[in-house]
Amino acid sequence: MTPEQILPPAQRRQIHWHIALTLAVLAAVAWLARRHWPVLETGAARLAVADQGWLLAAAAATVATWPCSAFAQQGAVLGRLPPGRLLAAQFAASAANHVLPVGLGAGVVNLRFLTRCGIPFAGAAAAIAVKGTAGAVARGALIAVLVAACPGVLSVPTVDAGHLVALCLTVLAVLALLAAPAAARCRRALTLLRAHLGAIHARPARTAALWGGSLAFATLHCVALGAVTRAVGLPLPPAQVALLHLVAGAAAALLPTPGGLGSLDAALALALAAAGAPAVEAASAVLGYRLLTVWLPLVPGLVVLGVLVRRGAL
Repeated sequence: MTPEQILPPAQRRQIHWHIALTLAVLAAVAWLARRHWPVLETGAARLAVADQGWLLAAAAATVATWPCSAFAQQGAVLGRLPPGRLLAAQFAASAANHVLPVGLGAGVVNLRFLTRCGIPFAGAAAAIAVKGTAGAVARGALIAVLVAACPGVLSVPTVDAGHLVALCLTVLAVLALLAAPAAARCRRALTLLRAHLGAIHARPARTAALWGGSLAFATLHCVALGAVTRAVGLPLPPAQVALLHLVAGAAAALLPTPGGLGSLDAALALALAAAGAPAVEAASAVLGYRLLTVWLPLVPGLVVLGVLVRRGAL
């Protein structure tokens, strides 16, 4: 049986759109890299002579993100999960997230892991949705705190009132058209999600693991980038770097490329440069951060993924 016969037409179209969007983003990034190659080359050379202590601190923060992800996933599940396999699954999920469109790889791995642990499909899907929601709320809370701590870093552009009203009406009309056929399914999913959240928050230990793990995960990624900026001598305050990282990540999520490939790199480099960082230091910081969080763990993560599949844990 061919893949075309296995997948329904709607899912095939969605995959084709994801592939087309990914290729378009990668083509744009390749063009930008070619145009600014001297800056990238100098940034890579600067990274090679960066402060090793700060790079080790960034690597330690990166490694600590996986236990935090495991805590958050455990907090989103009522039953107890096997700790070792849970941690390995989070490491494998992060690698899968870098080869599939954003969120899809990690979601598939965690869904498979939870169902293999005996959790019904609906409960596993609800747990993944709860974890994703908690992560988004944690990042939003960090952005709000950092905006208050770093006034003037983010500026809201002025928009003509008429254009803004027209844009809002258009968005609402599109959402209404899209939501009408799936309204019943959305209501059922929201009811299930609300019930799952209520059960989680009735248990203080699960609530602490869910929100603490989600908040620590986002914070440690900011710490990793901040340590890399210190390693390359980028003259920006840590709180400002953290705010730029979170905002760039939110902007990059609008382009669902695997692991934010291209979209996060460009958004982060532009955010650092717009904040006053020299182009060479900004390129070095982005290269170092992505090397530690994506490229170095990728092959070991895929190996762990293969081992988990072979042992029947996924």
